[in-house]
Amino acid sequence: MPRLPDATLSEISELVYCCAVFVPGDPARTGRVAFWRADGGAVPLVACGSVEELAVALPGDDCVELVTVPAVVVPVRAALPVLMRARTSAQAHRAGVFWGAAAVLALQLVARGLLLPGLSANDHDAWRTGPLRPEDIEQVRALAAAMPPEAHALPLSSVRPLRLPDPERLLRAFLDAVADVLPRSPAAALVTGGPAYAVQEPQHVPDQRAWAADVAAGHDEGVRLSLRLDAPGLGTAASDDVAPSFRAVLQVHSVSDPTLVADAADVWADSGAFGPRARMDALLALRRAARAWAPLTPLLAAAVPDAVELADDEVADLLRKGARTLAGAGIDVHWPKELAHKLTARAVIGPPDDEAAPGRVFSDTPSLLSADALLAFNWWFAMGDQRLTREELDRLAEANRPVVRLRDQWVLVDPHEVLRARAQQDRKVTPIDALGAALTGSTEVDGRQVEVQATGWLAALRERLADPEGQEPVGQPAALDATLRDYQRRGLNWLARMTSLGLGCCLADDMGLGKTITLIALHLHRQSDPASTGPTLVVCPTSLMGNWQREIEKFAPGTRVRRFHGSRRDLGSVTDGEFVLTTYGTMRLDARRLAEVPWGMVVADEAQHVKNPYSATARELRSIDTRARVALTGTPVENNLSELWAILDWTTPGLLGRLGTFRTRYAQAVEGGQDPAAAERLTRLVRPFLLRRRKSDPGIAPELPPKTETDRAVSLTTEQAGLYEAVVRETLAEIAGADSMARRGLIVKLLTGLKQICNHPAQFLKEERPRIAERSGKLELLDELLDTILSEGASVLVFTQYVRMGRLIERHLAARGVPSQFLHGGTPVAERETLVRRFQDGEVPVFLLSLKAAGTGLNLTRAEHVVHYDRWWNPAVEAQATDRAYRIGQTRPVQVHRLIAEGTIEDRIADMLSRKRELADAVLGAGEAALTELTDAELADLVELRGGAR
Repeated sequence: MPRLPDATLSEISELVYCCAVFVPGDPARTGRVAFWRADGGAVPLVACGSVEELAVALPGDDCVELVTVPAVVVPVRAALPVLMRARTSAQAHRAGVFWGAAAVLALQLVARGLLLPGLSANDHDAWRTGPLRPEDIEQVRALAAAMPPEAHALPLSSVRPLRLPDPERLLRAFLDAVADVLPRSPAAALVTGGPAYAVQEPQHVPDQRAWAADVAAGHDEGVRLSLRLDAPGLGTAASDDVAPSFRAVLQVHSVSDPTLVADAADVWADSGAFGPRARMDALLALRRAARAWAPLTPLLAAAVPDAVELADDEVADLLRKGARTLAGAGIDVHWPKELAHKLTARAVIGPPDDEAAPGRVFSDTPSLLSADALLAFNWWFAMGDQRLTREELDRLAEANRPVVRLRDQWVLVDPHEVLRARAQQDRKVTPIDALGAALTGSTEVDGRQVEVQATGWLAALRERLADPEGQEPVGQPAALDATLRDYQRRGLNWLARMTSLGLGCCLADDMGLGKTITLIALHLHRQSDPASTGPTLVVCPTSLMGNWQREIEKFAPGTRVRRFHGSRRDLGSVTDGEFVLTTYGTMRLDARRLAEVPWGMVVADEAQHVKNPYSATARELRSIDTRARVALTGTPVENNLSELWAILDWTTPGLLGRLGTFRTRYAQAVEGGQDPAAAERLTRLVRPFLLRRRKSDPGIAPELPPKTETDRAVSLTTEQAGLYEAVVRETLAEIAGADSMARRGLIVKLLTGLKQICNHPAQFLKEERPRIAERSGKLELLDELLDTILSEGASVLVFTQYVRMGRLIERHLAARGVPSQFLHGGTPVAERETLVRRFQDGEVPVFLLSLKAAGTGLNLTRAEHVVHYDRWWNPAVEAQATDRAYRIGQTRPVQVHRLIAEGTIEDRIADMLSRKRELADAVLGAGEAALTELTDAELADLVELRGGAR
């Protein structure tokens, strides 16, 4: 996408929120985009544009009215970045969004090389978009049909009734304008041999009108090409083993009439059916084809580009990759019908089929799923439905030709593929690699995806994982002193099946759906089988140890539970059936002692704590051996798919391959939305190992009361606004002169400082004895909310990410006589449990909480209201904090209040988070770090104070 200097881009960023209309020009590249306000208000002045009075037709009460509005008119090249931004901005006008979509289409067509040289109506040099294929034309027409009225609101004349531009014609003019602008780079004249079709200034070249009429008078009435492979030798008798030679025949197709097709030799003899431009259009298409596949180059020098003889290596290259390359250039390849029985190949992985006997498959599986066990990786070659023997495969490899006589038929085969397959014939793979291939149905061999067929117990295991509902359900353990809900019983069935197969798994239910009780039930179930009995180690955040102990004592009375934490921690006489609770910090320090215990199961609660696979915590957790690994988390992916890899690579090591390979094969393609097939393969691979349920799922939502979320905007005080603008001005000046490393640090410092100013000036200024009241708009709004909430006899949770802000609120509420308590990272474990109990018992109505220390694990269903005093960068983390109140056991509606300082960075963050919440559902996100990569102009746009103080 063309970029403007930062200052210019900053100037025109406000145009994103305006109406937009395209104004054609002659030549096309002189077209402009006009930006204007729907309410007739003033538009921002920009250096790259001019201010003009624009007569636009707008819908009135009863008819279309002609209105004159001030507008900023900018060249197409300068408008493209604005339109691209408008396309993804929630505040953009629908006309801007439309022309943003048109800009994307135009750039896609140019990137595909769909450019034709020609002349404009006034004999100026001009590039056009074309030739378009039928599907391209359909896309243009569909987009034109969606054009809103404001996007073509320039009437063709002021004579009534007003006549507006035809949407499709106007859209095509815009596509041509982009096509005419972009090829004109500083080096373009070296290719064109002169200024025509290279420089921005219009070139008057009337002497080329005849040529231009032949080339590009109508860019949708052109032609496209295909190659037909002829091989006369294929018709010989079965006993004739002389390999045929191949001839690639050029065929011409009419774009406007797909049924019209002829050999190039016939078109050169008589092009009447295809029109006078057919030869020139065909030569242009042939140039693209020759660039894609070099063996076609001789046709460019031929008087009649009819056909070319192909050597064996050229046929093999065409079979291997040439056909795909040509298809990308719009050239289809048609092989002889006599070769319909092509050789097909797929990988066969697993033990022999006789090992799949029902009595032994799953009893053998756990031992086989180990790093030292290896499975055969073989190739299945077939001609049609008939599998080839090893001897026939050897014969194909030794022939080293693309067409080979086999079983009285000529078969088409890439000799490189055969040699590669024979080399891979005796390859061995680990069972976990084999399982991954079996689940996805494919594996990567030398950079290519190959279809996979599983055999033996591996095939049976795949079927069992693919049909979780078809297995015998697990009964609720008799020792469990509770009644599991239906979805919790299904979770227990799934956990029991996965761990019995020796496979790790991740239970990723929404917070509050009862992951803890489900895991306790799994522990009790595993004690009933000698093969799985043993102690269970639970690794969790410090704040959750008390909750785990209470839940175990409540739901599994009589089960031993100990805390391995603190200076007197002890692992002596750990017995089967016992729970041992420890923290991530203690586990990191004492991993060697923990690894000496023969654990029946290790559980990582809030497993997002090990989302960084290179951290010491993640490394030490991997060193603790066990028969079963279970991860519990409400957010399996907070920012990117690498976090999912880290969790599942702990539960089932090797399942997703190495991190670098995973990033290349799956994460980059899925996060960028570039490869739907990669997303589908990843889903098939991950689905059996990750169980994800949401509160909105059928069968779960009815068990919870309604939840209402409200964003409450508040103005800054005069003091806050002055601080805010001063920090923005001073820090942006520092950032402009900083190197890349220092720049990132300054940006983080700026963002943090601005959020603190929005909270309260005393927090930012770090005042020791501050005056708290009447200095913060947020604090005043919190007072109003608390007055209403407490008057109704309700309880409330107030979350802030800053301990200093929490203490300020605590002091402020104490001065007002409002009972409150504060839980943060420095609160001792015993005191945390006391605070939770007091709140749940109704002794304290206002519970202040540090988001990081109390955003997970706590059960605070006494609260009917949740206040987010400041915004976190990740919507999933905020949702977890809300779930302290909105969870199973809550019987009353929950109201969530998010406080936002309007006109500030918090306003922009709120908009970003609303979009990111949708991405989080698709396992995407970027977080605060992405903001450090903004340009100076984009950063200034993000932090600018709009609207000032109240």
